[in-house]
Amino acid sequence: MTGSLPHRVSVVDVGPRDGLQHEATLLDVAAKVTFIELIASAGVPVVEAGAFVSPRWVPQMADTDEVFARVSRREGTRYPALVPNIQGLERASAAGVNEVAIFAAASESFSRKNINQSIAESLETYAAVCARAHESGFRVRGYVSTGFGCPFEGAVPPARVAEIAGALADMGVFEVSISDTIGVAHPGQVWNVLEALGRRLPVGRTALHFHDTRGTGLANVLAGLQAGVSVFDTSCGGLGGCPYAPGSTGNLATEDLVYMLSGLGVETSIDLNALVAASDFMAGLLDHPLPSRYYQASRRGQRPDPGRELPHA
Repeated sequence: MTGSLPHRVSVVDVGPRDGLQHEATLLDVAAKVTFIELIASAGVPVVEAGAFVSPRWVPQMADTDEVFARVSRREGTRYPALVPNIQGLERASAAGVNEVAIFAAASESFSRKNINQSIAESLETYAAVCARAHESGFRVRGYVSTGFGCPFEGAVPPARVAEIAGALADMGVFEVSISDTIGVAHPGQVWNVLEALGRRLPVGRTALHFHDTRGTGLANVLAGLQAGVSVFDTSCGGLGGCPYAPGSTGNLATEDLVYMLSGLGVETSIDLNALVAASDFMAGLLDHPLPSRYYQASRRGQRPDPGRELPHA
Protein backbone atom coordinates (compact mmCIF):
# COMPACT_ATOMS: atom_id res chain seq x y z
CA MET A 1 0.00 0.00 0.00
CA THR A 2 2.13 2.88 -1.26
CA GLY A 3 1.49 6.15 -3.06
CA SER A 4 2.62 9.74 -3.35
CA LEU A 5 3.04 11.64 -0.09
CA PRO A 6 0.50 14.22 1.08
CA HIS A 7 1.47 17.79 0.26
CA ARG A 8 0.68 18.91 3.80
CA VAL A 9 0.44 17.24 7.21
CA SER A 10 -1.46 18.37 10.29
CA VAL A 11 0.18 17.72 13.66
CA VAL A 12 -1.71 17.12 16.90
CA ASP A 13 0.65 17.71 19.84
CA VAL A 14 -0.53 15.62 22.78
CA GLY A 15 2.39 16.45 25.06
CA PRO A 16 0.48 18.62 27.54
CA ARG A 17 -1.98 15.76 28.07
CA ASP A 18 -0.67 12.35 27.02
CA GLY A 19 2.90 13.36 27.76
CA LEU A 20 2.52 15.01 31.15
CA GLN A 21 -0.07 12.58 32.54
CA HIS A 22 2.63 9.92 32.84
CA GLU A 23 5.18 12.15 34.59
CA ALA A 24 6.07 11.56 38.23
CA THR A 25 6.73 15.28 38.58
CA LEU A 26 3.53 17.22 39.25
CA LEU A 27 3.77 20.55 37.45
CA ASP A 28 1.91 23.66 38.51
CA VAL A 29 -0.67 25.41 36.35
CA ALA A 30 1.72 28.17 35.28
CA ALA A 31 4.21 25.64 33.90
CA LYS A 32 1.53 23.76 31.97
CA VAL A 33 0.11 26.97 30.51
CA THR A 34 3.57 28.13 29.41
CA PHE A 35 4.27 24.76 27.79
CA ILE A 36 0.97 24.83 25.88
CA GLU A 37 1.52 28.40 24.71
CA LEU A 38 5.09 27.69 23.58
CA ILE A 39 3.90 24.73 21.49
CA ALA A 40 1.08 26.77 19.98
CA SER A 41 3.39 29.69 19.21
CA ALA A 42 5.61 27.30 17.21
CA GLY A 43 2.70 26.95 14.78
CA VAL A 44 1.35 23.57 15.89
CA PRO A 45 -2.31 23.68 14.77
CA VAL A 46 -3.75 21.39 17.48
CA VAL A 47 -2.54 21.22 21.09
CA GLU A 48 -4.33 18.72 23.32
CA ALA A 49 -4.22 20.80 26.47
CA GLY A 50 -5.54 18.49 29.18
CA ALA A 51 -8.02 15.87 30.34
CA PHE A 52 -11.18 16.13 32.41
CA VAL A 53 -10.67 12.83 34.19
CA SER A 54 -10.78 11.73 37.81
CA PRO A 55 -7.99 13.40 39.84
CA ARG A 56 -7.85 10.21 41.88
CA TRP A 57 -6.65 8.20 38.89
CA VAL A 58 -4.74 10.90 36.97
CA PRO A 59 -3.53 13.50 39.49
CA GLN A 60 -1.40 15.19 36.84
CA MET A 61 -4.60 16.37 35.12
CA ALA A 62 -6.43 17.49 38.28
CA ASP A 63 -6.06 21.19 37.42
CA THR A 64 -7.15 21.05 33.77
CA ASP A 65 -10.06 23.40 34.53
CA GLU A 66 -7.64 26.08 35.73
CA VAL A 67 -5.25 25.46 32.84
CA PHE A 68 -8.01 26.22 30.35
CA ALA A 69 -9.03 29.28 32.34
CA ARG A 70 -5.51 30.72 32.06
CA VAL A 71 -4.18 29.60 28.69
CA SER A 72 -4.20 32.13 25.86
CA ARG A 73 -6.16 30.87 22.87
CA ARG A 74 -4.02 31.55 19.81
CA GLU A 75 -6.05 32.33 16.72
CA GLY A 76 -6.07 29.40 14.34
CA THR A 77 -5.04 26.89 17.02
CA ARG A 78 -7.39 24.22 18.40
CA TYR A 79 -7.20 23.22 22.07
CA PRO A 80 -9.09 19.94 22.61
CA ALA A 81 -9.31 18.00 25.86
CA LEU A 82 -9.85 14.34 26.66
CA VAL A 83 -13.13 13.37 28.35
CA PRO A 84 -14.10 9.88 29.58
CA ASN A 85 -17.80 10.40 30.21
CA ILE A 86 -20.68 12.88 30.46
CA GLN A 87 -19.29 14.34 33.69
CA GLY A 88 -16.00 15.07 31.97
CA LEU A 89 -17.84 16.63 29.06
CA GLU A 90 -19.76 18.91 31.41
CA ARG A 91 -16.52 20.03 33.07
CA ALA A 92 -15.02 20.70 29.66
CA SER A 93 -18.02 22.75 28.64
CA ALA A 94 -17.83 24.81 31.83
CA ALA A 95 -14.15 25.48 31.09
CA GLY A 96 -14.95 26.89 27.65
CA VAL A 97 -13.68 23.89 25.66
CA ASN A 98 -15.38 23.28 22.30
CA GLU A 99 -13.52 20.19 21.09
CA VAL A 100 -13.11 16.96 23.01
CA ALA A 101 -11.64 13.51 22.50
CA ILE A 102 -12.89 10.09 23.59
CA PHE A 103 -10.83 6.92 23.84
CA ALA A 104 -11.85 3.32 23.21
CA ALA A 105 -9.60 0.27 23.15
CA ALA A 106 -9.30 -2.48 20.55
CA SER A 107 -8.51 -5.12 23.19
CA GLU A 108 -10.89 -6.20 25.93
CA SER A 109 -8.21 -6.60 28.61
CA PHE A 110 -6.77 -3.15 28.06
CA SER A 111 -10.21 -1.55 28.13
CA ARG A 112 -10.97 -3.12 31.50
CA LYS A 113 -7.56 -2.24 32.96
CA ASN A 114 -7.51 1.30 31.60
CA ILE A 115 -11.08 2.52 32.22
CA ASN A 116 -12.69 -0.35 34.16
CA GLN A 117 -15.24 -0.95 31.42
CA SER A 118 -15.67 -3.55 28.73
CA ILE A 119 -15.37 -2.36 25.14
CA ALA A 120 -19.15 -2.60 24.74
CA GLU A 121 -19.73 -0.58 27.91
CA SER A 122 -17.24 2.07 26.83
CA LEU A 123 -18.89 2.44 23.42
CA GLU A 124 -22.25 2.90 25.11
CA THR A 125 -20.75 5.64 27.27
CA TYR A 126 -19.15 7.35 24.29
CA ALA A 127 -22.34 7.24 22.25
CA ALA A 128 -23.97 9.30 25.01
CA VAL A 129 -20.99 11.66 25.16
CA CYS A 130 -21.07 12.19 21.39
CA ALA A 131 -24.80 12.82 21.35
CA ARG A 132 -24.55 15.42 24.12
CA ALA A 133 -21.45 17.01 22.59
CA HIS A 134 -23.05 17.37 19.18
CA GLU A 135 -26.14 18.93 20.75
CA SER A 136 -23.81 21.55 22.24
CA GLY A 137 -21.95 22.13 18.97
CA PHE A 138 -18.75 20.39 20.09
CA ARG A 139 -16.40 18.60 17.74
CA VAL A 140 -15.47 15.09 18.92
CA ARG A 141 -12.32 13.19 18.04
CA GLY A 142 -11.87 9.48 18.72
CA TYR A 143 -8.87 7.42 19.80
CA VAL A 144 -8.51 3.67 19.42
CA SER A 145 -5.94 2.43 21.95
CA THR A 146 -3.90 -0.77 21.41
CA GLY A 147 -4.41 -0.43 17.67
CA PHE A 148 -1.20 -2.36 16.97
CA GLY A 149 -0.79 -4.53 20.04
CA CYS A 150 -1.92 -5.03 23.63
CA PRO A 151 0.31 -5.50 26.70
CA PHE A 152 -2.06 -8.22 27.98
CA GLU A 153 -3.31 -9.96 24.83
CA GLY A 154 -0.46 -9.44 22.39
CA ALA A 155 -1.44 -9.06 18.73
CA VAL A 156 -4.70 -7.30 17.96
CA PRO A 157 -6.48 -8.28 14.71
CA PRO A 158 -6.69 -5.35 12.25
CA ALA A 159 -10.36 -6.18 11.67
CA ARG A 160 -11.01 -5.57 15.35
CA VAL A 161 -9.32 -2.18 15.16
CA ALA A 162 -11.44 -1.29 12.15
CA GLU A 163 -14.58 -2.43 13.97
CA ILE A 164 -13.95 -0.11 16.93
CA ALA A 165 -12.93 2.79 14.69
CA GLY A 166 -16.05 2.29 12.62
CA ALA A 167 -18.21 2.33 15.75
CA LEU A 168 -16.71 5.67 16.77
CA ALA A 169 -17.21 7.04 13.26
CA ASP A 170 -20.86 5.97 13.38
CA MET A 171 -21.21 8.12 16.53
CA GLY A 172 -20.15 11.15 14.52
CA VAL A 173 -16.52 11.67 15.52
CA PHE A 174 -14.82 13.74 12.85
CA GLU A 175 -11.55 11.80 13.03
CA VAL A 176 -10.24 8.57 14.54
CA SER A 177 -6.64 8.33 15.72
CA ILE A 178 -5.24 4.78 15.78
CA SER A 179 -2.77 4.50 18.66
CA ASP A 180 0.30 2.33 19.00
CA THR A 181 -0.13 2.45 22.77
CA ILE A 182 2.86 0.25 23.70
CA GLY A 183 5.17 1.07 20.79
CA VAL A 184 5.21 -2.26 18.96
CA ALA A 185 4.10 -1.20 15.47
CA HIS A 186 6.21 -1.66 12.36
CA PRO A 187 5.57 -0.33 8.82
CA GLY A 188 4.14 -3.56 7.39
CA GLN A 189 1.68 -3.71 10.25
CA VAL A 190 0.72 -0.07 9.67
CA TRP A 191 -0.26 -0.89 6.09
CA ASN A 192 -2.26 -3.94 7.23
CA VAL A 193 -4.20 -1.95 9.82
CA LEU A 194 -4.88 0.90 7.41
CA GLU A 195 -6.05 -1.53 4.73
CA ALA A 196 -8.60 -3.02 7.15
CA LEU A 197 -9.54 0.42 8.40
CA GLY A 198 -10.19 1.65 4.86
CA ARG A 199 -13.19 -0.66 4.64
CA ARG A 200 -14.89 1.28 7.44
CA LEU A 201 -13.37 4.77 7.41
CA PRO A 202 -12.06 7.12 4.70
CA VAL A 203 -8.35 7.82 5.00
CA GLY A 204 -9.20 11.52 5.32
CA ARG A 205 -10.82 10.77 8.70
CA THR A 206 -7.89 8.71 9.95
CA ALA A 207 -4.97 9.84 12.11
CA LEU A 208 -2.04 7.86 13.51
CA HIS A 209 -0.55 8.03 17.00
CA PHE A 210 2.85 6.35 17.35
CA HIS A 211 5.22 5.77 20.23
CA ASP A 212 8.92 5.30 19.53
CA THR A 213 9.68 2.48 21.96
CA ARG A 214 11.42 0.34 19.35
CA GLY A 215 12.76 3.15 17.19
CA THR A 216 10.19 2.64 14.43
CA GLY A 217 8.09 5.77 15.00
CA LEU A 218 9.28 7.72 11.96
CA ALA A 219 9.29 4.62 9.75
CA ASN A 220 5.68 4.05 10.75
CA VAL A 221 4.82 7.65 9.89
CA LEU A 222 6.37 7.20 6.46
CA ALA A 223 4.24 4.09 5.94
CA GLY A 224 1.17 6.08 6.96
CA LEU A 225 2.10 8.92 4.61
CA GLN A 226 2.46 6.46 1.73
CA ALA A 227 -1.02 5.19 2.52
CA GLY A 228 -2.44 8.72 2.38
CA VAL A 229 -2.71 9.59 6.09
CA SER A 230 -2.06 13.30 6.71
CA VAL A 231 -2.74 13.72 10.46
CA PHE A 232 -0.28 12.51 13.09
CA ASP A 233 -0.21 12.76 16.87
CA THR A 234 3.12 13.61 18.47
CA SER A 235 4.46 14.95 21.75
CA CYS A 236 6.85 17.87 22.14
CA GLY A 237 10.14 16.50 23.44
CA GLY A 238 8.89 12.93 23.05
CA LEU A 239 7.11 12.94 26.41
CA GLY A 240 4.73 10.13 27.31
CA GLY A 241 4.52 6.40 27.81
CA CYS A 242 2.13 3.68 28.88
CA PRO A 243 1.66 2.70 32.54
CA TYR A 244 0.79 -0.86 31.47
CA ALA A 245 3.96 -1.33 29.41
CA PRO A 246 6.92 -0.91 31.80
CA GLY A 247 9.93 0.64 30.13
CA SER A 248 8.01 1.94 27.13
CA THR A 249 9.23 5.26 25.87
CA GLY A 250 7.16 8.26 25.00
CA ASN A 251 5.18 9.40 22.02
CA LEU A 252 6.97 10.15 18.79
CA ALA A 253 8.59 13.56 19.30
CA THR A 254 7.07 16.50 17.46
CA GLU A 255 10.54 17.82 16.61
CA ASP A 256 11.61 14.51 15.08
CA LEU A 257 8.49 14.37 12.91
CA VAL A 258 8.76 17.98 11.71
CA TYR A 259 12.44 17.51 10.83
CA MET A 260 11.67 14.43 8.72
CA LEU A 261 8.69 16.04 7.00
CA SER A 262 10.76 19.09 6.13
CA GLY A 263 13.32 16.83 4.46
CA LEU A 264 10.53 15.17 2.48
CA GLY A 265 9.13 18.51 1.33
CA VAL A 266 5.87 17.98 3.24
CA GLU A 267 4.47 21.21 4.67
CA THR A 268 3.50 21.73 8.33
CA SER A 269 4.09 25.48 8.86
CA ILE A 270 5.73 24.59 12.21
CA ASP A 271 8.83 26.43 13.42
CA LEU A 272 11.31 23.74 14.44
CA ASN A 273 13.49 26.08 16.49
CA ALA A 274 10.44 27.25 18.44
CA LEU A 275 9.58 23.62 19.19
CA VAL A 276 13.06 23.11 20.59
CA ALA A 277 12.49 26.13 22.85
CA ALA A 278 9.26 24.54 24.14
CA SER A 279 11.07 21.28 24.87
CA ASP A 280 13.92 23.18 26.50
CA PHE A 281 11.46 24.84 28.86
CA MET A 282 9.97 21.48 29.87
CA ALA A 283 13.36 19.79 30.17
CA GLY A 284 14.26 22.23 32.93
CA LEU A 285 11.28 21.11 35.00
CA LEU A 286 11.53 17.32 34.75
CA ASP A 287 13.89 14.85 36.41
CA HIS A 288 14.92 13.00 33.26
CA PRO A 289 16.24 13.74 29.75
CA LEU A 290 13.75 14.24 26.93
CA PRO A 291 13.66 11.35 24.42
CA SER A 292 13.46 13.50 21.27
CA ARG A 293 16.46 12.76 19.06
CA TYR A 294 16.31 16.13 17.36
CA TYR A 295 16.13 17.91 20.71
CA GLN A 296 19.11 15.96 22.04
CA ALA A 297 21.15 16.78 18.93
CA SER A 298 20.24 20.47 19.15
CA ARG A 299 21.41 20.62 22.76
CA ARG A 300 24.77 19.16 21.65
CA GLY A 301 25.02 21.95 19.10
CA GLN A 302 24.48 19.69 16.12
CA ARG A 303 22.60 21.10 13.14
CA PRO A 304 21.96 19.60 9.68
CA ASP A 305 23.90 22.49 8.13
CA PRO A 306 25.98 24.47 10.66
CA GLY A 307 25.36 28.19 10.49
CA ARG A 308 22.09 27.91 8.56
CA GLU A 309 18.66 27.58 10.11
CA LEU A 310 16.49 24.74 8.93
CA PRO A 311 13.56 26.14 6.90
CA HIS A 312 10.04 25.69 8.17
CA ALA A 313 8.22 22.70 6.76
